[in-house]
Amino acid sequence: MLVATRSAGKLRELRAIFSAFDLEFVDPTGMGIPETRAEDTLESFDTFEENALAKARYFFEVSGGLPTFGDDSGMSVDVLGGEPGVYSKRWSGREDLKGKALDDANNAKLVARMKDARRRDPARYTDTGKYVCVAVFKDDAGEVIRRGETKGRVLTLPRGTEGFGYDPYFEAPDLGGTFAESTIEKTAASSHRARAFRTLLSALRAEGRV
Repeated sequence: MLVATRSAGKLRELRAIFSAFDLEFVDPTGMGIPETRAEDTLESFDTFEENALAKARYFFEVSGGLPTFGDDSGMSVDVLGGEPGVYSKRWSGREDLKGKALDDANNAKLVARMKDARRRDPARYTDTGKYVCVAVFKDDAGEVIRRGETKGRVLTLPRGTEGFGYDPYFEAPDLGGTFAESTIEKTAASSHRARAFRTLLSALRAEGRV
């Protein structure tokens, strides 16, 4: 089976999730699938579902029909009207950046927007939000979609050194701290991604597809 991501942080979490089902997978880099510009256009839709499906369908084709998992995730902040949402990865608008540099740009925008919201209307300010993940599976028999969410608080000061993306700025009661302070075991059990993939894998196993 193939997991359609090149993110080292995401792959680390997914390996822990899949191991609970005694499953292993390969990733595009491990398969020797060359990275092309086409991958940069996969997350161009307006919903997590569409983006996740686009990834799974693309890598299903380029892998020659290997059963493929795809996902899309993001953070939704209440006081920002649900932003950055589906645009979480590309929120900063910095198409020239990748990896940690892109994470830093996105987080800088998050902190600025949160502080601005508090300054403009302190009486209505709230730091609540949620992480959302949609996981999909595609094989010759069709496509299956599942969604997972984790609620919490959005911080303006980072805590922790693990994780990636907005993880140092998102505190979740289920994890006992920020995602960046969480152990891989806790994250693989209770994160939005864990909830989406565990539900998906359970459904696929019940059907005898994994």
